[in-house]
Amino acid sequence: MKLRTAIFASLIATVALAGCQGSVFDGVEAKAERELPSKVLAKIKAKGMNKTSPVMARIFKEEGVLEVWKQKTNGRYDMVASYEICKWSGKLGPKFVEGDRQAPEGFYSVSAAQMNPNSQYYLSFNLGFPNAYDRAHGRTGQHLMVHGACSSAGCYSMTDESMSEIYAFGRDAFKGGQRDFQVQAFPFRMTAANMARYKSDPNYEFWTMLKEGYDQFEITKVPPKVDVCGKRYVFNQNFPGQQGISASAACPPMSQPDSIQSAYSSYQKTYDAAFSTALNKSSKKNLAPSIMGIQEAKLVSDWSARRARGEKVSRTPPSLSPASSETPGAPDTAAPTAIAQTPAPAATTTVATTAPVATQPELDQNVTASVPVPASNPVAAETTPQALPVVPSPEKKSLWNRMTGQ
Repeated sequence: MKLRTAIFASLIATVALAGCQGSVFDGVEAKAERELPSKVLAKIKAKGMNKTSPVMARIFKEEGVLEVWKQKTNGRYDMVASYEICKWSGKLGPKFVEGDRQAPEGFYSVSAAQMNPNSQYYLSFNLGFPNAYDRAHGRTGQHLMVHGACSSAGCYSMTDESMSEIYAFGRDAFKGGQRDFQVQAFPFRMTAANMARYKSDPNYEFWTMLKEGYDQFEITKVPPKVDVCGKRYVFNQNFPGQQGISASAACPPMSQPDSIQSAYSSYQKTYDAAFSTALNKSSKKNLAPSIMGIQEAKLVSDWSARRARGEKVSRTPPSLSPASSETPGAPDTAAPTAIAQTPAPAATTTVATTAPVATQPELDQNVTASVPVPASNPVAAETTPQALPVVPSPEKKSLWNRMTGQ
């Protein structure tokens, strides 16, 4: 009996280590084909959108929010829905290695093949981690998803009701011809006030790089064209005469449309003034915990591996800084015992009960008014609709047989 219990516990830990890999259950077709609620469809129409027009998503960890944006008939995107993230694992900061329990941050692309209507987590789609940037930095991991079931081991987990709608947005866009949709995952809304709060964080340089893509979307309201060269993200760049670029090699000569350059320069001047003001103010908002780089990631990964092998480990993963408490929308880790001699200041994460609107109160909102939509929209709405992959239904098995593979 003890052996059976140990095997079962080990299998549960192995599932957590592997990430949020989906599996197939029966009777899921109805979930994947469920229509959006009538009130959402009415909102889509009122905003000048089509039901099958392209979509994109933005994720904000600290705020615990996933936004769905949809293309209007004028080519620009507008936010059509916002959902509270039920749970995400790890801390602020990127994912480094397999088993570090970190939910990814960065720019990801989701194709129809990455949609899983048969997920054991109700419905899901794979973020596509590691992407070109992650691979250039030697980052490892798999099965990192957005899914239902409100349970996370490196993923972004939603309630089943929210996931049903998010999935439907993607499904309908694919039916309309969108080849893939962009998911932008950020640690927080990248306002001047928030960037000033995290100025001393070890992940700050990485976040300033993400912020350039965040800003260009704020300016154009069109998902930026994303490339990776020189081991960094570059946005809305053209590479004259280049057939392809290498994520690890130095960036070749590149250029950006004049309209974006001009608008970004104006936007940045306003931001710099707001950032300087924010630095001189003491924020009343506590800092959320963030991962202390690859060193902490390896500690957590080792803890995950030992736990998966059935070794006796601490109930919570090791940490070089305090972790946030188990609250709705927060990471799925309780506060572990910090092992660093000089830990970072303690902090708590407060999650809003209502999803905030994506605005930048510190900046001049009129900056974006004169920016034209880039001539080449990265989304090809006229392409042939792509059918969602069909996954065969498995034979029914008991819970124990499913967990043991018998």
